[in-house]
Amino acid sequence: MKLAIAGKGGVGKTSFAVWLGDYLARQGEDVWMVDADTALSLGPALGLTPDQVPTPLVQNKDLIQERVGSGGFINMNPKVDDLASRLSTTVRGMHLLVMGTIAGAGGGCGCAANALLKAMLVHLIIQNTQWLIVDLEAGVEHLGRGTISSVDGLIVVSEPSVRSLNTAAEISRLAASLGLKNQALVLNRAAEGYTPPENMALPPVAAKVPALPSLVEQQQHTASVLDLPERDFLDQTCAAVLEHFK
Repeated sequence: MKLAIAGKGGVGKTSFAVWLGDYLARQGEDVWMVDADTALSLGPALGLTPDQVPTPLVQNKDLIQERVGSGGFINMNPKVDDLASRLSTTVRGMHLLVMGTIAGAGGGCGCAANALLKAMLVHLIIQNTQWLIVDLEAGVEHLGRGTISSVDGLIVVSEPSVRSLNTAAEISRLAASLGLKNQALVLNRAAEGYTPPENMALPPVAAKVPALPSLVEQQQHTASVLDLPERDFLDQTCAAVLEHFK
């Protein structure tokens, strides 16, 4: 299954992507994690130091020129089937590939780097990978290009605030317009009894994650969001979200 994770910046979408990937990997699944956010926070959230994080594909200028070209002619269908294993690193049973961004990687873009990014993402989506989790750029711009319209489902992460929920609703609307209607909402840092306003066109709530004091404490010492004392609860949360897409 291929899932994209979106949301307003700072709502915890990368944290949830890591929890989900870690849960699946511990179940023995083949998991590919793709960092498609310019913030490049997926690697650190997995516990990697800066020197351990793969170089973003968008910064690999020699490879971009080799596969796509430069100047007046750009190959919009470059060979990419050998790149996933070559450019990824394995951490805790997960394969991590850092794209850089896919915000401009669709809809007629003539940029050489984005042509390679789009081809790479399409390859990952259609190949026989058991699980693909794409941590998208914060906000809604990436959806306007239609780059991830072929994934199996979209997880929208939001805090229980009006601004965050408004962004979540816009993400949901744009995704649905692309045909991506299999969606779930994860409410992060939400009280157990919280219910989103009924007048917002939001995806169905699949899970709620309360504020985790242990995560706040841990983040003062490390960027990793793993190995929290609430792991069993987070596992149950991930299982509930995945159940939504069955």
